Amino acid sequence: MNAHSPFPADHNVVPLRPGRASPPPIRVALFSGNYDCVRDGANRALNRLVGHLLHRAGMDVRIYSPTAPVPAFQSVGDVRSVPSLSIPGRPEYRVAIGLTKGVRRDLAAFAPDIIHLSCPDRLGRQAQKYGRSRGIPVVASLHTRFETYLDYYRLSFLRGSMERYLDRFYGDADLILAPTPPIRDEMATRHGADRVAIWSRGIDPLSFSPALRDPAFRAAHGYEEGDIVPLFFGRLVLEKGLGVFADAIMAIRAQGHAVRPLIVGEGPARSWLAQRLPNATFAGHLAGEALGRAVASADLLINPSVTEAFGNVNLEAMASGLAVLSADVPSASALIDHGRTGLLLPPADAQSYADAATMLMRHPARLATLRQAAAQATAGYRWDDVLDDVVRAYAGLLPHRAPPLRLPACPPRAGTG
Repeated sequence: MNAHSPFPADHNVVPLRPGRASPPPIRVALFSGNYDCVRDGANRALNRLVGHLLHRAGMDVRIYSPTAPVPAFQSVGDVRSVPSLSIPGRPEYRVAIGLTKGVRRDLAAFAPDIIHLSCPDRLGRQAQKYGRSRGIPVVASLHTRFETYLDYYRLSFLRGSMERYLDRFYGDADLILAPTPPIRDEMATRHGADRVAIWSRGIDPLSFSPALRDPAFRAAHGYEEGDIVPLFFGRLVLEKGLGVFADAIMAIRAQGHAVRPLIVGEGPARSWLAQRLPNATFAGHLAGEALGRAVASADLLINPSVTEAFGNVNLEAMASGLAVLSADVPSASALIDHGRTGLLLPPADAQSYADAATMLMRHPARLATLRQAAAQATAGYRWDDVLDDVVRAYAGLLPHRAPPLRLPACPPRAGTG
């Protein structure tokens, strides 16, 4: 494993805006575990947030994160690479060594008004202690249920220790940004309602829409007009529930339906899944319009993952007009009205997914109604609105500072409480 730290030599303090009447911009130091190393829902949300803070809220943002020799995508903002190590067998992921002297010097020069932690790793924990020792408000946003990962790698015996660590990490933050009302309520019970706010997620209607459904895409991949196409959409890693998905597809086939699933995404478990489902269509990693077209061209999403804190995949599939068959976990129940906008199922019960999919295949009118309701339910998830909520949360931690922008008081949106 090789340390990777192309740290910039020039550590200039960001200058204040000109003009005596203009207050200096609020400075936010964002600490991430892999800001642009992996293209996943959490990192896409963080990049959207940074863009919003820079261009709509007028803040200064500096990101501290491990970086890869080749970024997974073009990231947003001023990224300062922190010393890190690659993970054996998972080179796309890197682990920060911690808040080294070089990072501390850069952080001190930046002089943040707020420290935002998006990953409960060693770097995040040390940055948290740095902020608290200097009276800098610390925000911690929850993106992934890391404690659930252990079950997929035969490390369940460590779950208690992991949960206690996470409880301390979030408990030591001045504000916790929870992605859904159920997780907000869980955190409020443990740490106090006044220390928890909602940061939901949005949808880009130009990227995910039923209008992007493309018969030519289906035909090019060998699907006929009447075929029902199950979709797996996400990173191909075991913790996304790939085993349950594969078992569900085989159970559907055992009931007499020769389905051929569409797999959108890449990851180290691709070959494993291809062996389990040799006649599946693997579309690989897609982005932009190509991603939206592929998702909308399927018919139902089978998502057995229990690791998400929000469930971007569910939201994007719903916006694309798919019937979503999801694990019944807090992230999904916050988005899906069971029986109306999707189906919530026992997370590890492959037969339940198969039975639900078979029921919809046998009742096309029911499938069509579910798909239409799912698309309509996503109309309230607008990126500007949910990111303005974060700006308001920041402002609440800095009562002595003028608000960075005039934000209208918005009524609660669907799914945000």
